Amino acid sequence: MTTVSYHKIIRWLAVCVAAIALSSCGTRRMSYDFRDLAVAAIRLDMDIEMKDNHKLYLEAADWIGTPYRYGGTTKKGVDCSGLTSAIYRKVYGKKLSRSSEEQRDRDCKRVLKRNLKEGDLVFFHNGKKKRKASHVGIYLKDGKFVHASTSVGVVVSSLNERYYDKHWLQGGRVK
Repeated sequence: MTTVSYHKIIRWLAVCVAAIALSSCGTRRMSYDFRDLAVAAIRLDMDIEMKDNHKLYLEAADWIGTPYRYGGTTKKGVDCSGLTSAIYRKVYGKKLSRSSEEQRDRDCKRVLKRNLKEGDLVFFHNGKKKRKASHVGIYLKDGKFVHASTSVGVVVSSLNERYYDKHWLQGGRVK
């Protein structure tokens, strides 16, 4: 068994144990099946805790692997702003503008990187126009965000990766 699969099994077991323990106390009804959360944790390669927005993580996990398609808005193919729009509509019931620059300019209030919260948008420039957002994703936690990459489709990446650190523009909290 590889180290990665061992960690995924341990993560799945931890989610299962937490779900069972919390559902048995009777103080709060579980909104989601713990198996769905375990699968989402594996697909996103991160722990999902009880305090996390389960709807966001389940929806983000459901998009993982979707191919990139410029102008796309469906699971047949999606671009970065199409992904953020679709997830925001389903999770928060909010309609976002259809381009990364419009989402930054019209839909968000600026947030510093150190103050990012789950569900905030993260914006990047392409290196040519350093003041214009050419890419957007949704912040999850622990420096990780979900986005539609032109090369690999929908993935979770780290803000600490060299490319994203170098091309960071700003964070945004949706109004």
